[in-house]
Amino acid sequence: MAAAGAAAVSLGVEEKILLARASTGPRSAEPGDQVLPQGKIGKASISRLICGGNLINGYAHSRDLAYVSDLMKHYFTDEKVIETLEICERNGINTLVANNKAGENTVRILNKYRKKGGKIQWLAQVNPVPENIWENIRTAIDNGAVGAFIQGGIGDDWSRSHPELLAEAVAFIRQNGLIAGVAGHQIGVPEACEEAHVNVDFYFKTLNTAKYYCDEPEKTVGFMARIARPWIAYKVLGAGVVDPHDGFRYAFENGADFVCVGMFDFQVADDARIASQLLQGNLARKRPWAA
Repeated sequence: MAAAGAAAVSLGVEEKILLARASTGPRSAEPGDQVLPQGKIGKASISRLICGGNLINGYAHSRDLAYVSDLMKHYFTDEKVIETLEICERNGINTLVANNKAGENTVRILNKYRKKGGKIQWLAQVNPVPENIWENIRTAIDNGAVGAFIQGGIGDDWSRSHPELLAEAVAFIRQNGLIAGVAGHQIGVPEACEEAHVNVDFYFKTLNTAKYYCDEPEKTVGFMARIARPWIAYKVLGAGVVDPHDGFRYAFENGADFVCVGMFDFQVADDARIASQLLQGNLARKRPWAA
């Protein structure tokens, strides 16, 4: 017994999670009939849990495990992506965030999904370049996106060097009838946008307790508490090291209006259930809902 106790103490986070999963059985991919609360950003009604699209395109945030992106690409065939989106809709998730780079799977798969009757909204992560801000954004506009936001790495860079380009890109998105936002990993992104009076409809900003692409979560929470614009928090599970119940609670209680999370098909129903229960429970939230 002592040896067993010592082995349990030596278990890492991943091993403990796997043991817990084994004791409770596999996570269900079946529709959970969750009623997820929604919020408004401009004209768009968006579920407070949003499906992230990194897995669709093989962007696996897996803490330097080099093989995982290829694994994701093999797992997420077009059919598996469409199945995942169907499960999302059945569980109250009405919005997908996915990248809009040339050659990505997003537009092709969404067009196939729509032909099957799928209704999930596309919030496009766009990748403009300084010499041509408009071309990549036009692809989102022309393919039915409900909104678009500047990708986080670009937001980090331009907020330091060219905030006027962020303002120009956001204005172009809004002029074409889409809700417009800016993403960033650094708190300097929303700070620079507010200082430069960039007229965003929302921010897309990292928040997690693991400090994964969010080195100063307290500063993020403090700054966002002072502004009224809607905030979509992402990387809230720190690349899978934070339990969804803890990550969702932390984000919602600390001011996020929405959370965007990458999910396998077999995780969707459980994540939707957790988010629904938290949102309909008693959250210790101080920041008013901005959306």
